[in-house]
Parts: sequence; structure tokens; C-alpha cells
Amino acid sequence: MANIKSSKKRIVQNAKRSELNKYRKSRIRSSIKKIDSATLEKKNKAELSKNFLKVESELAKSVNKGVYKKNTASRLISRLAKKIKSIN
Repeated sequence: MANIKSSKKRIVQNAKRSELNKYRKSRIRSSIKKIDSATLEKKNKAELSKNFLKVESELAKSVNKGVYKKNTASRLISRLAKKIKSIN
């Protein structure tokens, strides 16, 4: 355990940040899974594209917050877009 006040504060801050990052990653992963399952069931394209925009927004926010790197987010977005486009 740290003895210095600033080190103790940093430990608390890191714990809070990691909890928030876990929450954000979990939300993004679950929404991606929803889209994946909907594409397998070939649901209507309008609903899928609406959900895709929400996921894309969440990923962009997570990049700004430092949860994901820019290339990771763009790769995930690209893969989702490809799956949605494959539905006729």
C-alpha cells in the first residue's frame, strides 16, 4: 500500500477509471452482439442501421475517452457495416 497521499489518490482514481472503462466496453460488446444476432436472423435493415448508428456513436465516444484506440474502433465499425450491408 502506498504511503504518499498523491499515490493513494492515484490508486482510487485508477480504480474508478477502470470500472468506468469496464462498463463502457461491456455496453459496446453487448450492443455489437445484438447486431450480430440480428444479422444472422436477417431482421429488417432499417432497424439494424439505426442500432448501428448508436454503436458507432458509442465507439467514437469511447475513443475520445481513451477506452479504445482509434484503429480498433474503426475496425469494429467496419466489420459491423460489412455485416449489415451483406443483408439484402
